[in-house]
Amino acid sequence: MNAKQIGLIAAFGSVAMLIGALGFQYIGDLPPCKMCYWQRYAHVAAACVGILVWINPKPVVMFLGAIAAFVSAGLGGYHAGVELKYWEGPTTCTSAPIGGLSTDDLLAQIMNAPVVRCDEIAWDLFGISMAGWNMLISLGLVALWIIAARRARA
Repeated sequence: MNAKQIGLIAAFGSVAMLIGALGFQYIGDLPPCKMCYWQRYAHVAAACVGILVWINPKPVVMFLGAIAAFVSAGLGGYHAGVELKYWEGPTTCTSAPIGGLSTDDLLAQIMNAPVVRCDEIAWDLFGISMAGWNMLISLGLVALWIIAARRARA
């Protein structure tokens, strides 16, 4: 396969990730949290790079796709760490500890809580959350983009 074909496959991979995310959201009734949207934005960027690949399959264009996929992988890894309680996520989509809160404080925290929390795993497969799968698949897409860039140089 040539560089253009590999780049287009990588871009289609991001499109497939977006379709899958929308399927989970609208068919599976699993609305995304704030961090889920962040991961989607990077895939949208990678899909748009696919249009550039169609027009001009140069190495620099392929590296733009790799960067976009890498950003999604990094966000997915960060999100998976938040879900597994390795570190705290954004305060706008996680919950603070409730120990020692008064009834009024607890009620205020509940009333101000977002509908979808970033620190809870909504779905997993083989013990890996959607954020974790996004990280793994996005790293695979990074590899495809880099292969495409190397072939475009040759």
